[in-house]
Amino acid sequence: MEFNIGSKIKKLRRQKNISQEVLAQYLGISFQAVSKWESGQNMPDITLIPALASFFGISTDELFDYNYYETEKRVAEIVDVSYPYRGIDDAKCEAILREGLKKYPGNDVLLNCLIYSIPVPERSDEVISICRSLIEGTREDDIKYDACRVLAETYHKIGEPGLVKETLQRIPEIYFTRLELEAELLEGDDKFRAADGQKGLSADSLFNMLECLADCYEEKGEPEKAKIQLDIALKIFEAFKDDFLSEGMCRTVCQCHEEQAERIRQRIRAL
Repeated sequence: MEFNIGSKIKKLRRQKNISQEVLAQYLGISFQAVSKWESGQNMPDITLIPALASFFGISTDELFDYNYYETEKRVAEIVDVSYPYRGIDDAKCEAILREGLKKYPGNDVLLNCLIYSIPVPERSDEVISICRSLIEGTREDDIKYDACRVLAETYHKIGEPGLVKETLQRIPEIYFTRLELEAELLEGDDKFRAADGQKGLSADSLFNMLECLADCYEEKGEPEKAKIQLDIALKIFEAFKDDFLSEGMCRTVCQCHEEQAERIRQRIRAL
């Protein structure tokens, strides 16, 4: 028997004993749209799926009657295929993820990956829509706060400082990560995986913060202090040239930051 998302929504709505109008109000759409879903005339937009699942207190996999563990495995495979193209061939990356979303509509992980492949500011409205749906609908904190970060970056790129600040305030301030604790407290492969992952994240953060400090010193009219921060960043970049590609990774830290390193060199020459 072919699965019908409209029938599933209708069943869940009736179990919750709420009207089409109440569901529509929660989603910010018309009750006619809900009616069309339930009658099979239309399907929900993929950006509404996380919010729908959240409203009914279930996962997106449960909404579509998927086997959770099998879906998780298949989605991970799709992400693995798309990842090498991220930042290199974003159109290819997006096409792979879109194909995955045809099989697993509204999947939080795929949508979270998708927002990285959509160009901003050219398609900022689309990124904003997906980020908002993930923030309001996902049950996974890591996806929610990553979507907050991408949303804030998007607002920054389109010149909306007020919305940047408002969005960032939704992210809790934490001075450690789960990966750091796993690296320190676990053993064997778990320890390695966490330490290797956190190494890349820490390098990303350090490069970016040194550039931010350089920006601040330049704004204060202190170019020498700005240059010192940029010099430190370059030294760190050079140190990572001796690093090697870990199993399961497609790019080293240096390969990920080559363009940033060149930008830093140009900034140093200009100071």
